[in-house]
Amino acid sequence: MGIVVVEICDGNTITTINIEEILEKEFPEVAVLTSDCLSFCGLCRVKPYALVNNRRIFGKTPEECLDKIRTAIKEELAVYQ
Repeated sequence: MGIVVVEICDGNTITTINIEEILEKEFPEVAVLTSDCLSFCGLCRVKPYALVNNRRIFGKTPEECLDKIRTAIKEELAVYQ
């Protein structure tokens, strides 16, 4: 398990990109967990999002969301440096 946990819902549009492979390759400290539902009813249909250490990160597109997730991961990792 990583020190930064990224959670995504498998019904979310962010799953159109291979976020797990991208993030875990780029950041070895990250664990990406995919769930059936993250209990934010309907949010996954509205826009791409993920939880980064329980903080919701949104984007207009999957790519924009991924960029914001990377920024959030770097902020979380800065605590350990």
